[in-house]
Amino acid sequence: MFVRDRMTHPVITVTPDTPIMEAREIMRRERIRRLPVVDKEGNLVGIVTEKDILNASPSAATTLSIWELNYLLSKVKVGDIMTKEVITATEDMPLEEAARLIADHKIGALPVVRDRKVVGIITESDLFRVFLELMGARIPGVRLTVCLPDVPGQLASLAQAIAEAGGNIVSVVTFEGEEAGTKCVVMKVKGLEPETVQKTLHQVVPQVLDVRKQP
Repeated sequence: MFVRDRMTHPVITVTPDTPIMEAREIMRRERIRRLPVVDKEGNLVGIVTEKDILNASPSAATTLSIWELNYLLSKVKVGDIMTKEVITATEDMPLEEAARLIADHKIGALPVVRDRKVVGIITESDLFRVFLELMGARIPGVRLTVCLPDVPGQLASLAQAIAEAGGNIVSVVTFEGEEAGTKCVVMKVKGLEPETVQKTLHQVVPQVLDVRKQP
């Protein structure tokens, strides 16, 4: 799965000359928290976030009148407060690489660029929806968690046992186990009841951590 498969496009953008009050209104209306900033040629030159605009606004303790506040804010442009060094993604970047960049840099999104032009944006919300897909969260069935030795053939044996019992695996995710040399496997299975899954698992895996039915 690549960034192009889950990015949001087309993208709402602003220019450096956009007043921050206009940018804030766009975010409110479109229910978004960030806007890529592009120049007249459409090249990415920055990004502005809801937090940037909040930090640029006077605090509630100010003694300025509402008219003075509005006048001052009307003079502030997106180019004055935007982040200029933008971390970006490309359309053919693996989705997990985009997720790593977002996590490592503690940011909420990556503009997706092609020849410096913004063609999409991938956000933490997009990645969260992918996580739901990977875990089969919206598919009714039996969710199972087991711990396996991290050696070749273990996952294949588990999958074969589920298939022979009449189950259909709709999702599978692996994690590092708490003990060295082990893997935790989380599966979503259709076509079997929890009791059958329990019986099947105990025949092929050393440690069953959880089995539950999910609607």
